[in-house]
Amino acid sequence: MLQEGIEVYTQGMLEYLSRFSRFYSAVWPLLDVLILSFLLYKSYDFLVKTRAIQLVKGAGWLALIFGAAYLLKLETLRWLLNILAPGILIAIAIAFQPELRKIIMKLGLTEIFKLNRETDLGLLEAAVTAAENLSALRRGMLIVFPRRTGIKDIIETGTRINAEISSPLIETVFQFDGPLHDGAMVIQNGRIEAAGCFLPLSEQQDIKKSFGTRHRAALGTTEQTDAVVLVVSEETGAISIACDGKLFYDLNASEIPKKLKSLIDKNSRQNAGEEVFDGAGADDSGMPVDRAPETKGLFFEQ
Repeated sequence: MLQEGIEVYTQGMLEYLSRFSRFYSAVWPLLDVLILSFLLYKSYDFLVKTRAIQLVKGAGWLALIFGAAYLLKLETLRWLLNILAPGILIAIAIAFQPELRKIIMKLGLTEIFKLNRETDLGLLEAAVTAAENLSALRRGMLIVFPRRTGIKDIIETGTRINAEISSPLIETVFQFDGPLHDGAMVIQNGRIEAAGCFLPLSEQQDIKKSFGTRHRAALGTTEQTDAVVLVVSEETGAISIACDGKLFYDLNASEIPKKLKSLIDKNSRQNAGEEVFDGAGADDSGMPVDRAPETKGLFFEQ
């Protein structure tokens, strides 16, 4: 009886494994394509957000030239390209050094398994209310809302607060000439994490001269991370949002809370700012529009 039971169990297991093998053989090609598609999409999304898509375009053109030379059997061109190839690779590494550095930094800082949380609109409204009051007083403000990329190194440059979000507290930090006034505030997980933080300045050389250090710091932070930054200009009182290396200047305060929520909650989508801010000023090439900073809703793309 025991031997018959073992034989029946073994036969059942073999039959189960056979069925699983057939199912795996049928499903695996589809799973393989889905995984590859996901990796390609995430790679493209990552390159776009780090402004390194130009590197991919350049590499694509070089690959096309090499391919055409081999297919058409252009011996002289093939000989020349083989000689120049090492130099071209070194030149690409030097020319795109900032983009390559940003890619490596983002790979190290991105929290892959971070769970997405819906942002409380009421908390954002408290921050925007403080921004309106500070704008009326012509007091500068800089608040960083991290998304998926960690900014622990930025938080550590400031003073830990770990307090509940409230308009009076935000105004107190930025309204008076205290030790935390000139730095940035970081809000994450529904709390004020730190204040007086130092932000990296933008490395772009074509930023309008009318923008001060706060706007350059906001752009620099969004170039190196995927954070969203809320800025109040001390000179003009304009309230702006920086996201994905773009600055959306002088926005209507009544619309900012929902736009902030849309940007922060879309932490896994590319170019979220372009979807949230409809009608932002840019020409067909996507380059900055050369107009005065007083133009409302205007964005400057890096």
